[in-house]
Amino acid sequence: MMNKSGASRGRRRGSPDTRREILAVARRRFLSDGYGPVTMRSIAAEAGVDAALISYFFGSKKGLFGAVLGLVANPPEVLAGALPGDPATLPERVLRALLTAWDDPEGGRPLVLMVRAAAQEPELGRLLQEIVQDELIGRIADHLAGTGAVTADVRGRAGVFGAQLAGVIFTRHLLGVEPVASMPRDELAARLAPGLRAVLYGPPRRSRPGAPAGARSARVTDGSAPELRTKTHEFARII
Repeated sequence: MMNKSGASRGRRRGSPDTRREILAVARRRFLSDGYGPVTMRSIAAEAGVDAALISYFFGSKKGLFGAVLGLVANPPEVLAGALPGDPATLPERVLRALLTAWDDPEGGRPLVLMVRAAAQEPELGRLLQEIVQDELIGRIADHLAGTGAVTADVRGRAGVFGAQLAGVIFTRHLLGVEPVASMPRDELAARLAPGLRAVLYGPPRRSRPGAPAGARSARVTDGSAPELRTKTHEFARII
């Protein structure tokens, strides 16, 4: 006959709840201790699972950190409310959404700590690169192509746009460079909006003499993205 008390003390098997518990423990440990000191065994012990189960879910410690970083940053959720709408104001919406996420007192601090930890570990650079390229730039490029707002050099334009966004975040939250670090969110977005629009859609066209006044359409069908420098060498290297 099975000893029920003994069975209850056994380590938990894999399940969605178990995976979530592992991620919660890993998030807590990575934020408090950084990447280097944390081991898969210590996370497994705290989560009440076998270390092999973490390998099953995430492959490695690096894979586990990547899953936590993706969960904390969560680009799909950040972009979900910013991408739909008027293409002409998309750059401002995306920038405001990112600034809102990073400026948040509760959610922003884990983002800063996780990115700092990743930046200090050479093996984690690829994780940051994948999140920026696939979850930020890739989603923006797919949206622009899908809506027809941009039809030429979509990936290039989205890539330079993403580099500018990353530079703003890096300057404001990781370096704390003034006045960018303390500038009100709406003011910062308003100051950067013209440049961000030019990256995605090209410089505004000058109206011909006698032509009716009006805003230029955001739709782009020719030309290539202007060459722009990122605001920091670190994000230039990552992207």
